[in-house]
Amino acid sequence: MDDISHPFDAETWEQLPALFEKLPEPVHIIMWGDPMESVAEKETAVLLQSLAERFSQITTQTLPRRINYDFYPVLGVMGGSADKWHDFGVRLIGLPNGYAMTSFVTAVQAVSFQGMTLEAMTRIKLKQLNKPVTVELFSAANNEAGALMAQPLFNMAVVNEHIRTFFIMADQFPTAVNRYSLNYLPHMVLNGRVHMEGVVDEEEILKQIATAVKSS
Repeated sequence: MDDISHPFDAETWEQLPALFEKLPEPVHIIMWGDPMESVAEKETAVLLQSLAERFSQITTQTLPRRINYDFYPVLGVMGGSADKWHDFGVRLIGLPNGYAMTSFVTAVQAVSFQGMTLEAMTRIKLKQLNKPVTVELFSAANNEAGALMAQPLFNMAVVNEHIRTFFIMADQFPTAVNRYSLNYLPHMVLNGRVHMEGVVDEEEILKQIATAVKSS
C-alpha cells in the first residue's frame, strides 16, 4: 500500500509498526458516520481500513450515524474484536490529523495495554470513583499539548468504567468551541461544568474529577 491509497505520510506509515505490531491485547475500532456525507468521514474510513489491513491486532467497523452524536465522524476504541468487544468509553470526534494522530495512537495503546501507563497511585485513587464523569478534551491538529493531555485521560477511562473521555477536534467543529466559549487549547471540561486549560499532571486531573463529582 502506498501513500496514494492510505492517509498517512511516509514517515508516519514507517513508524506505525513499532506502535501497533506488538499490541498485547486486540483492539476493535468503530467509526460512526457515513463516508458519503463528508470528506472527514470518508478519510477516517480509509484510515481504519488501512490499519485493519496491516495490523492483525486491530479490527475495524463502520456503523451508521447515531442521533445521540452531534458531530461526525465518531471513533470508539474498544477492547477485543468485532465478535466480542468491550466499550471503555474512549472516543475521538473528528478526523484525527496532525498532532491528533498521536492522540489516536494513544487511545489504541491505552485500550490494548489496559491503562497500565498510569501512575500506580492514580490507578489506586481511581478505584474509589463510583460516579459517572464525562471528560471532553478539546484540541486541534496543530495543538501538540492536546496529545499530552489525551494520554492520561484515555487511560483513566480504561481503568475506571465510570469515566468516559471524548477527544474533540475543535478546529473541525467551531460550534463545539462556541458552546463553551473556548479561548485556549487544550481545554478540558468535566461533566459540562468544571473547566481546565493547558497541560496538567495526573494528580491535578484527579482533583478536578473530584470537584466535578461533588458539583454534579
